[in-house]
Amino acid sequence: MANSKSALKRAQIGERNRLRNKSYKSAVKTLVKKYLTAVEVYAANPNSESEQELQARLSEAYSKIDKAVKRGVLHPNNGARKKARLARKLKPLTQASA
Repeated sequence: MANSKSALKRAQIGERNRLRNKSYKSAVKTLVKKYLTAVEVYAANPNSESEQELQARLSEAYSKIDKAVKRGVLHPNNGARKKARLARKLKPLTQASA
């Protein structure tokens, strides 16, 4: 237990930040999984509707990763790596159809 008011406040701030970081990381993981599912659907049956869904999922994932980086939850290089890996999943599918 904290021995001073300032130590108590720091503990409270740390807990608040931990919960916020956890929610961002969880949201990023969820959106990445949704994107990967959309990639599988598009790979199995490439059509314009599934491609639109795929692009929407990619945009959502990119947006959440960028917000997590901006808030300091993820390191900039970590965010860039995640985005590059998502783009790498999509590249062979779009080149095959083009």
